[in-house]
Amino acid sequence: MDSCCENKAGELAELRGRQGRVLYIVLAINTVMFLVEFFGGLVAGSTALLADSLDMFGDATVYALTLYALHRSARTRAGAALVKGVFMLVFGIMVIVEAIQKCILGIVPQAEWMGVIAGVALAANTVCFLLLNAHRRDDLNMRSTWLCSRNDLFANTSVIAAAVLVGVTGSLWPDVIVGLAIAALFLHSAWQVLTEAWREWKASDPNGEAVQTGGVQTQQPPCCSAENTQSAFSKGEADNSLSATGLDDCCGPKTQR
Repeated sequence: MDSCCENKAGELAELRGRQGRVLYIVLAINTVMFLVEFFGGLVAGSTALLADSLDMFGDATVYALTLYALHRSARTRAGAALVKGVFMLVFGIMVIVEAIQKCILGIVPQAEWMGVIAGVALAANTVCFLLLNAHRRDDLNMRSTWLCSRNDLFANTSVIAAAVLVGVTGSLWPDVIVGLAIAALFLHSAWQVLTEAWREWKASDPNGEAVQTGGVQTQQPPCCSAENTQSAFSKGEADNSLSATGLDDCCGPKTQR
Protein backbone atom coordinates (compact mmCIF):
# COMPACT_ATOMS: atom_id res chain seq x y z
CA MET A 1 0.00 0.00 0.00
CA ASP A 2 2.75 2.46 0.97
CA SER A 3 4.55 1.87 -2.34
CA CYS A 4 1.39 2.53 -4.33
CA CYS A 5 0.61 5.68 -2.38
CA GLU A 6 4.17 6.92 -2.82
CA ASN A 7 3.91 6.33 -6.57
CA LYS A 8 0.67 8.32 -6.76
CA ALA A 9 2.15 11.14 -4.68
CA GLY A 10 5.14 11.22 -7.02
CA GLU A 11 2.89 11.43 -10.07
CA LEU A 12 0.97 14.32 -8.49
CA ALA A 13 4.21 16.13 -7.66
CA GLU A 14 5.31 15.73 -11.29
CA LEU A 15 1.95 17.15 -12.44
CA ARG A 16 2.40 20.16 -10.16
CA GLY A 17 5.89 20.71 -11.55
CA ARG A 18 4.60 20.74 -15.14
CA GLN A 19 1.84 23.19 -14.19
CA GLY A 20 4.32 25.50 -12.48
CA ARG A 21 6.64 25.68 -15.49
CA VAL A 22 3.75 26.54 -17.82
CA LEU A 23 2.39 29.20 -15.46
CA TYR A 24 5.77 30.93 -15.13
CA ILE A 25 6.01 31.16 -18.93
CA VAL A 26 2.51 32.60 -19.42
CA LEU A 27 3.04 34.95 -16.47
CA ALA A 28 6.12 36.42 -18.18
CA ILE A 29 4.32 36.72 -21.54
CA ASN A 30 1.32 38.52 -20.03
CA THR A 31 3.47 40.90 -17.99
CA VAL A 32 5.39 41.99 -21.09
CA MET A 33 2.23 42.27 -23.20
CA PHE A 34 0.51 44.38 -20.52
CA LEU A 35 3.22 47.01 -20.96
CA VAL A 36 3.11 46.76 -24.77
CA GLU A 37 -0.68 47.13 -24.98
CA PHE A 38 -0.94 49.79 -22.30
CA PHE A 39 1.54 52.17 -23.89
CA GLY A 40 0.32 51.20 -27.36
CA GLY A 41 -3.23 52.04 -26.30
CA LEU A 42 -2.10 55.46 -25.08
CA VAL A 43 -0.34 56.16 -28.38
CA ALA A 44 -3.27 54.93 -30.49
CA GLY A 45 -5.92 56.55 -28.30
CA SER A 46 -7.78 53.22 -28.23
CA THR A 47 -10.05 52.28 -25.36
CA ALA A 48 -10.16 48.69 -26.60
CA LEU A 49 -6.35 48.37 -26.43
CA LEU A 50 -6.22 49.95 -22.98
CA ALA A 51 -8.94 47.59 -21.81
CA ASP A 52 -7.07 44.65 -23.30
CA SER A 53 -3.89 45.78 -21.52
CA LEU A 54 -5.77 45.80 -18.21
CA ASP A 55 -6.90 42.30 -19.09
CA MET A 56 -3.24 41.32 -19.55
CA PHE A 57 -2.43 42.81 -16.16
CA GLY A 58 -5.35 40.92 -14.63
CA ASP A 59 -4.17 37.69 -16.24
CA ALA A 60 -0.65 38.18 -14.86
CA THR A 61 -2.21 38.57 -11.42
CA VAL A 62 -4.34 35.48 -12.01
CA TYR A 63 -1.30 33.39 -12.96
CA ALA A 64 0.62 34.64 -9.91
CA LEU A 65 -2.29 33.63 -7.66
CA THR A 66 -2.49 30.23 -9.34
CA LEU A 67 1.22 29.67 -8.72
CA TYR A 68 0.68 30.62 -5.08
CA ALA A 69 -2.11 28.04 -4.69
CA LEU A 70 -0.45 25.30 -6.75
CA HIS A 71 1.07 23.29 -3.88
CA ARG A 72 -1.50 24.15 -1.23
CA SER A 73 -4.70 22.55 0.07
CA ALA A 74 -7.96 22.22 -1.84
CA ARG A 75 -9.53 24.93 0.32
CA THR A 76 -6.65 27.31 -0.40
CA ARG A 77 -6.97 26.63 -4.12
CA ALA A 78 -10.71 27.34 -3.95
CA GLY A 79 -9.97 30.59 -2.12
CA ALA A 80 -7.46 31.60 -4.79
CA ALA A 81 -10.05 30.87 -7.48
CA LEU A 82 -12.51 33.14 -5.65
CA VAL A 83 -9.94 35.95 -5.69
CA LYS A 84 -9.35 35.37 -9.41
CA GLY A 85 -13.08 35.53 -10.06
CA VAL A 86 -13.27 38.88 -8.28
CA PHE A 87 -10.37 40.20 -10.39
CA MET A 88 -12.16 39.13 -13.57
CA LEU A 89 -15.36 40.82 -12.37
CA VAL A 90 -13.53 44.07 -11.57
CA PHE A 91 -11.79 44.20 -14.95
CA GLY A 92 -15.06 43.57 -16.75
CA ILE A 93 -16.59 46.57 -14.98
CA MET A 94 -13.50 48.66 -15.80
CA VAL A 95 -13.98 47.94 -19.50
CA ILE A 96 -17.57 49.19 -19.28
CA VAL A 97 -16.34 52.40 -17.64
CA GLU A 98 -13.73 52.85 -20.41
CA ALA A 99 -16.40 52.39 -23.09
CA ILE A 100 -18.62 55.04 -21.48
CA GLN A 101 -15.68 57.43 -21.25
CA LYS A 102 -14.95 56.83 -24.95
CA CYS A 103 -18.49 57.83 -25.87
CA ILE A 104 -18.25 61.02 -23.82
CA LEU A 105 -14.90 62.15 -25.24
CA GLY A 106 -15.67 61.10 -28.82
CA ILE A 107 -12.02 60.49 -29.77
CA VAL A 108 -11.46 58.23 -32.81
CA PRO A 109 -8.47 55.90 -32.24
CA GLN A 110 -5.62 55.32 -34.71
CA ALA A 111 -6.69 52.20 -36.57
CA GLU A 112 -3.19 51.24 -37.78
CA TRP A 113 -1.70 51.14 -34.29
CA MET A 114 -4.72 49.27 -32.99
CA GLY A 115 -4.35 46.54 -35.61
CA VAL A 116 -0.60 46.07 -35.24
CA ILE A 117 -0.56 45.92 -31.45
CA ALA A 118 -3.65 43.71 -31.26
CA GLY A 119 -2.00 41.34 -33.77
CA VAL A 120 1.08 41.03 -31.56
CA ALA A 121 -1.14 40.42 -28.54
CA LEU A 122 -3.07 37.73 -30.43
CA ALA A 123 0.16 35.89 -31.28
CA ALA A 124 1.32 36.05 -27.66
CA ASN A 125 -2.02 34.83 -26.29
CA THR A 126 -2.14 31.99 -28.81
CA VAL A 127 1.13 30.70 -27.35
CA CYS A 128 -0.33 30.97 -23.83
CA PHE A 129 -3.54 29.21 -24.85
CA LEU A 130 -1.67 26.27 -26.39
CA LEU A 131 0.51 25.89 -23.30
CA LEU A 132 -2.48 25.97 -20.92
CA ASN A 133 -4.79 23.81 -23.03
CA ALA A 134 -3.06 20.60 -21.91
CA HIS A 135 -3.77 21.46 -18.25
CA ARG A 136 -7.35 22.74 -18.49
CA ARG A 137 -8.77 19.56 -16.86
CA ASP A 138 -6.22 19.30 -14.04
CA ASP A 139 -8.16 21.30 -11.42
CA LEU A 140 -10.35 24.36 -10.90
CA ASN A 141 -7.45 26.82 -10.80
CA MET A 142 -5.93 25.57 -14.04
CA ARG A 143 -9.38 25.56 -15.66
CA SER A 144 -10.04 29.18 -14.64
CA THR A 145 -6.58 30.12 -15.91
CA TRP A 146 -7.32 28.43 -19.23
CA LEU A 147 -10.65 30.30 -19.41
CA CYS A 148 -8.76 33.58 -19.03
CA SER A 149 -6.47 32.62 -21.91
CA ARG A 150 -9.41 31.61 -24.12
CA ASN A 151 -11.13 34.93 -23.41
CA ASP A 152 -7.95 36.74 -24.45
CA LEU A 153 -8.10 35.20 -27.93
CA PHE A 154 -11.65 36.46 -28.44
CA ALA A 155 -10.70 39.88 -27.10
CA ASN A 156 -7.63 40.21 -29.36
CA THR A 157 -9.57 39.11 -32.44
CA SER A 158 -12.31 41.61 -31.61
CA VAL A 159 -9.81 44.45 -31.27
CA ILE A 160 -8.34 43.60 -34.69
CA ALA A 161 -11.83 43.61 -36.21
CA ALA A 162 -12.57 46.93 -34.52
CA ALA A 163 -9.34 48.39 -35.91
CA VAL A 164 -10.39 47.42 -39.44
CA LEU A 165 -13.86 48.95 -38.99
CA VAL A 166 -12.47 52.14 -37.44
CA GLY A 167 -10.11 52.48 -40.41
CA VAL A 168 -12.90 51.95 -42.93
CA THR A 169 -15.62 54.07 -41.29
CA GLY A 170 -13.61 56.64 -39.35
CA SER A 171 -16.01 56.09 -36.45
CA LEU A 172 -15.27 55.47 -32.78
CA TRP A 173 -18.23 53.10 -32.37
CA PRO A 174 -16.45 49.87 -33.35
CA ASP A 175 -13.98 50.57 -30.53
CA VAL A 176 -16.81 51.20 -28.07
CA ILE A 177 -18.78 48.12 -29.13
CA VAL A 178 -15.73 45.88 -28.78
CA GLY A 179 -15.11 47.28 -25.31
CA LEU A 180 -18.64 46.39 -24.23
CA ALA A 181 -18.37 42.92 -25.78
CA ILE A 182 -15.13 42.25 -23.89
CA ALA A 183 -16.82 43.39 -20.69
CA ALA A 184 -19.75 41.01 -21.24
CA LEU A 185 -17.40 38.09 -21.88
CA PHE A 186 -15.38 38.75 -18.76
CA LEU A 187 -18.40 39.26 -16.55
CA HIS A 188 -19.78 35.90 -17.73
CA SER A 189 -16.47 34.11 -17.09
CA ALA A 190 -16.14 35.79 -13.70
CA TRP A 191 -19.56 34.44 -12.73
CA GLN A 192 -18.55 30.92 -13.84
CA VAL A 193 -15.31 30.97 -11.85
CA LEU A 194 -16.92 32.46 -8.74
CA THR A 195 -19.76 29.92 -8.80
CA GLU A 196 -17.46 26.90 -9.18
CA ALA A 197 -14.96 28.23 -6.63
CA TRP A 198 -17.66 28.90 -4.04
CA ARG A 199 -19.07 25.40 -4.53
CA GLU A 200 -15.61 23.87 -4.05
CA TRP A 201 -14.90 26.11 -1.05
CA LYS A 202 -18.06 24.92 0.72
CA ALA A 203 -17.36 21.27 -0.13
CA SER A 204 -13.71 21.30 0.99
CA ASP A 205 -12.55 20.41 4.49
CA PRO A 206 -10.78 23.32 6.26
CA ASN A 207 -8.05 20.98 7.54
CA GLY A 208 -7.78 18.91 4.35
CA GLU A 209 -7.70 15.72 6.48
CA ALA A 210 -11.17 14.47 7.32
CA VAL A 211 -14.76 14.95 6.17
CA GLN A 212 -17.87 14.20 8.22
CA THR A 213 -20.55 12.27 6.33
CA GLY A 214 -23.67 11.02 8.11
CA GLY A 215 -21.94 10.68 11.48
CA VAL A 216 -19.07 8.71 10.01
CA GLN A 217 -15.63 10.26 9.91
CA THR A 218 -13.57 9.39 6.86
CA GLN A 219 -9.82 9.46 7.38
CA GLN A 220 -7.22 9.31 4.66
CA PRO A 221 -3.52 8.49 4.69
CA PRO A 222 -1.29 11.55 4.13
CA CYS A 223 -0.44 10.59 0.55
CA CYS A 224 -4.14 10.29 -0.28
CA SER A 225 -5.29 13.46 1.48
CA ALA A 226 -7.36 16.10 -0.27
CA GLU A 227 -4.32 18.36 -0.23
CA ASN A 228 -2.41 15.97 -2.47
CA THR A 229 -5.16 14.48 -4.60
CA GLN A 230 -8.24 16.69 -4.91
CA SER A 231 -7.05 18.85 -7.73
CA ALA A 232 -5.91 15.94 -9.88
CA PHE A 233 -9.26 14.18 -9.53
CA SER A 234 -11.49 17.27 -9.73
CA LYS A 235 -14.79 16.35 -11.42
CA GLY A 236 -13.32 13.08 -12.70
CA GLU A 237 -11.40 14.92 -15.41
CA ALA A 238 -7.85 13.99 -14.39
CA ASP A 239 -5.50 11.87 -16.46
CA ASN A 240 -6.39 8.16 -16.43
CA SER A 241 -3.05 7.28 -14.84
CA LEU A 242 -4.16 9.30 -11.80
CA SER A 243 -7.72 8.00 -11.66
CA ALA A 244 -9.59 8.04 -8.37
CA THR A 245 -10.37 4.33 -8.73
CA GLY A 246 -6.72 3.44 -8.97
CA LEU A 247 -5.95 5.45 -5.85
CA ASP A 248 -8.79 3.93 -3.83
CA ASP A 249 -7.50 0.44 -4.59
CA CYS A 250 -4.28 1.09 -2.68
CA CYS A 251 -5.33 3.95 -0.38
CA GLY A 252 -8.89 3.03 0.51
CA PRO A 253 -10.45 5.24 3.18
CA LYS A 254 -10.78 4.02 6.72
CA THR A 255 -13.87 4.81 8.79
CA GLN A 256 -14.54 5.30 12.48
CA ARG A 257 -17.89 5.52 14.17
